[in-house]
Amino acid sequence: MIVTSAVRQAAAGTAALLFVLPVPAATASPVTLVSRVAASVEEPTPPARRFVDPARLDRKGVQVQRSPGAPAVPSVSALSWVVADASSGDVLAARNAHRKLPPASTLKALFALTALPHHKPSEQHTVADSELTGIGAGSSLVGVKEGYTYKVSDLWNGVFLSSGNDAVHVLAAMNGGWDSMARQMQEKARALGAEDTHVVSPDGYDAPGQVSSAYDLAVFGRAGLQDPAFARYCSTRYADFPAGSWSYGIANTNRLLTGENGVTRYPGLLGIKNGYTSNAGNTLISAARRGDRTLVVSVMNPQAGGGFAVYEEARALLDWGFEASGQVQPVGTLAPARAKAAAESEARAVAVARDDHGVRAAGPVPRAGAEPMAVVSPRKTSGEAEEPGPSAGLPLALVGSACGAALALWGWRRWAGHRA
Repeated sequence: MIVTSAVRQAAAGTAALLFVLPVPAATASPVTLVSRVAASVEEPTPPARRFVDPARLDRKGVQVQRSPGAPAVPSVSALSWVVADASSGDVLAARNAHRKLPPASTLKALFALTALPHHKPSEQHTVADSELTGIGAGSSLVGVKEGYTYKVSDLWNGVFLSSGNDAVHVLAAMNGGWDSMARQMQEKARALGAEDTHVVSPDGYDAPGQVSSAYDLAVFGRAGLQDPAFARYCSTRYADFPAGSWSYGIANTNRLLTGENGVTRYPGLLGIKNGYTSNAGNTLISAARRGDRTLVVSVMNPQAGGGFAVYEEARALLDWGFEASGQVQPVGTLAPARAKAAAESEARAVAVARDDHGVRAAGPVPRAGAEPMAVVSPRKTSGEAEEPGPSAGLPLALVGSACGAALALWGWRRWAGHRA
């Protein structure tokens, strides 16, 4: 009865409103009225969405989408490389992005992402002899000694600056041991959306089956820049390393950062990590900032130019990335797997909207690189029953009848106006 009364009042109010409205002009045709209504409710045209083919980075060869007049991608000899925007994760260009190759010490970037949060920089640790066993022959070392006490920050300087496998072994021992560290790194890689990496030796030393890719290395570099401790260590050029009652200086082996050995320092370089083994060749993850833009570049195994070619090829790719700003469309994303799934969902929604010529609304689409939103419903306790509510059919029928009566009244007034 309450619903019926409310509907009657609504119908009466509608009829009263129609009585006070002016009579429509006799010259206004129904088509004109419909056009006016449609124009008044038409929504503004949304901006065109970018379509990024999620499978493009799986293709071989150089992948890039240049606008007319954009600079050409430099010709470099590396087997695999990636240029990406560190802020958005957009991949601007790549070559063989997912080719699986030995990473050498660039894998230490993943090691740092995994182990850094577990210990404060000021924490001290006395090295046991067992923590320095199993270091591969010919490994790069910073000079960690058993029985000596080091701050955690000293050990991380040894990892980032000297690429010290001895420092990696000690930190791995502090974080569950060598095999546990490899498993943790593997899990971290998957959580970041790095599907090409297989971790066997956490320090990056050559091991059967150990691989990564230029794509994954770029993912690690981008993630590292978002960690203040990682960013600080990877950009440090020089530090003092303790040796009991004294210390000695160590320099970062990333020559693009220090400008050592005839390699010109790159302006705005934020560092990250270089590597070399006889099996992997030279590898490098670099990041640089110019103005309000930061790029991350990964380069794996240049085939020409000698031992320092990796730095010059990274330099050429960074220069191109900054010069091509705003003149290329992304060919992929470094976003995690869930964000990539959202981007693929967006691409499908855009395709549906195009097929329907805008007739059917596809609904809100998640922004590329954004986490998908979850709809949370209130939970009922076990056995709780829903209370029966009033049926929607009767109120809707009454409202429809009221509106029909109001429209009939409006039509009668219009007819009366014509006769007058």
